[in-house]
Amino acid sequence: MRRLAPVVLAVGALLGGCAALPSAAVCPAGQSPGREVQLFFGRNVGDRVGVSEAEFGRFVDDELTPRFPDGLTVLDAAGQWRGASGVIGREPSKLVILALPGRAGDEAKLDAVRAAYKARFSQEAVMVATHPICLGF
Repeated sequence: MRRLAPVVLAVGALLGGCAALPSAAVCPAGQSPGREVQLFFGRNVGDRVGVSEAEFGRFVDDELTPRFPDGLTVLDAAGQWRGASGVIGREPSKLVILALPGRAGDEAKLDAVRAAYKARFSQEAVMVATHPICLGF
């Protein structure tokens, strides 16, 4: 049992962090649990901007809107990250924000969007960040 004590404590600590996730009990009246997904799209190809505003707009029309027709927000951003080469790069970016109520298939759709962008624009990565939220319309 002594050997299991550290494991039990670690699992308890991890599960304790789940208490902060929204649930039906903590969302205000008229709202329900969901999640916010942020997708970060770099626009450089090599060392210069290779994804124009028009090209990104077509990407949204072709890849994002068909998969997430309920809506999304696109913001201009200034990105910085360290790629596989170890070099820190800076580039103009697009931040796409989705509010998802948790439908089946959302993960596969997100993966497909990220893969499509990487393939279409020769990108090493598309970062995704997910946060629990309460949704109301």
